[in-house]
Amino acid sequence: MALTIGVDVGGTKVAAGVVDDRGTILEKVRRPTPSTNPQETAETIAEVVDLLKGKFEEVSAVGLGTAGFVDETRSTVLFAPNLAWREEPIKEKVESRVGLPVVVENDGNATAWGEARFGAGRGENFLVLVALGTGIGGGIIINGELYRGRFGIGAEMGHFRVVPDGRRCGCGNRGCWEQYASGNALVHEARDLARVAPAMAGRLLELGDGRPEGISGPEVSQAAREGDKAALECFRTIAHWAGQGLADLSAILDPGAFIIGGGLSDAGDLLLDPIRAAFEDALTGRGHRPLPDIRIAELGSAAGIVGAADLARVRPLQDVIV
Repeated sequence: MALTIGVDVGGTKVAAGVVDDRGTILEKVRRPTPSTNPQETAETIAEVVDLLKGKFEEVSAVGLGTAGFVDETRSTVLFAPNLAWREEPIKEKVESRVGLPVVVENDGNATAWGEARFGAGRGENFLVLVALGTGIGGGIIINGELYRGRFGIGAEMGHFRVVPDGRRCGCGNRGCWEQYASGNALVHEARDLARVAPAMAGRLLELGDGRPEGISGPEVSQAAREGDKAALECFRTIAHWAGQGLADLSAILDPGAFIIGGGLSDAGDLLLDPIRAAFEDALTGRGHRPLPDIRIAELGSAAGIVGAADLARVRPLQDVIV
């Protein structure tokens, strides 16, 4: 049984697990991320790897999944928005500490690979993972291989612009898709509705302790499950933008399936049904082409660990589309 370690490096936590070749996590550990200090972050990663390696001596490699731009050699993080990593040679730093081969990958790519190999994308060689979380991340599988782009930083789909000169995005541009179809966008819609139409948003305000600023994603989801009209309207707005974005991606990539992950996917059919409707309404050539399946991801928060571990298993760089 081939064992590798997958590490999911986020702005607040470093989660790592030993993963077998069936995608099963055998042991998992978690540590806070010292996100403002690159050296301490590398040491934390090495610490969790050493801890797991000490329990499973047959571990052969390590995969790191991190938000940000990872170069084409899968060794350097060029830029990470929630970490103090700029041109960070993280592969070299961790390898020198743990004595194992290390592969570095964008977390969206790692998640897409995990779902393609062991989750909702099993059996589908052409798929797009869209992670609707705080922002929008994702990954693309083409002909069974992970697509990374020429410089390794492809599939940053949350930042294709859907509204010229629209809402300002953390990336520095305006009108990015994630400003209209993410968890943050859902909260923005709910708070805005509560400010301009408090009578309509009574249940949302009740759950938010009477203040628009008190409304967060879980409150909107709870109200929507209760059938609250205002919350359902917020979900329909987000789903409209999400469906339109998927239609644009389908026009370019023609996948067989879209896998919807991220925190918003917990809403299930509350989100998926209006996304499908908006997608079919916006799809170019509708009625004259096969429709891709749109389904919820299966692996949840484990997908990044599982995908990173599997990419480290026996994934020579020339086997990855670049």
